[in-house]
Amino acid sequence: MDAAASLGDKRTGWAARVVTALRAGGSVALGIVLPSLCPACRELVGDQGGLCPTCWSRLSFISRPYCERLGIPFAHDSGPGQLSMQAIADPPAYRRARAAVRYDDVSRILIHGLKYSDRLDLAPMLGRWMAQAGRELLAEADALVPVPLHWRRLWARRFNQSAALAKVIASASGVPVAYGALRRVKPTAQQVGLTRAERALNVQGAFQVPKHASAAVTGRRLILVDDVLTSGATIDACARALLRAGAEAVDVLVLARVVEAAHPPI
Repeated sequence: MDAAASLGDKRTGWAARVVTALRAGGSVALGIVLPSLCPACRELVGDQGGLCPTCWSRLSFISRPYCERLGIPFAHDSGPGQLSMQAIADPPAYRRARAAVRYDDVSRILIHGLKYSDRLDLAPMLGRWMAQAGRELLAEADALVPVPLHWRRLWARRFNQSAALAKVIASASGVPVAYGALRRVKPTAQQVGLTRAERALNVQGAFQVPKHASAAVTGRRLILVDDVLTSGATIDACARALLRAGAEAVDVLVLARVVEAAHPPI
């Protein structure tokens, strides 16, 4: 190795050691040296971990009016107890679903950062949004159940993003997390790119309540926690497994949900 390369390696190693030491010393020290950036667009922001005004304005938070069963937002308010055509034609196994935001450009960046870029620092902000969106469900719940990963995917990713979000929601609401209440017993292909029917078939028989966890499920009102609700196939399979194991009721709380073309309420 020549002298220039050796010097470059030393500088790189020195920089890495500085960042590691700063992280070990606390986020305050790190924030003094490294400016806070918007996690969606990387623009400078005033508060560490917050979004810049532009990205914040582009988020679509979901609030009433929406389908009381699926949580799909409506453009117009037709009165209490509105249901979507989808909820009536194909009702899910779970009782109610709520989402904090629509799945759009900004929320997609945040979710992908959490899941695929180890941005666990985003979990507190995202989890607080979820706790606010699901406050009615949380007021009636006995426990939170994160949608589990198969052990192979968990080993590769090193953490379960749904469990990270559930932990924040538990802290905000006081509803405990029932870790291990649900197990993913069958590895499944990624749902991205699959049709609705293919998604349902992909997760069929994939979830199970372990015998040792029956007490945490039987007779209890549970909330499934996940990052995104798309077709609902994964969540529905989880809800069916919990209900088969004796859960009294299952609701769903997600960070974002895919919203298709608007349909009038019934």
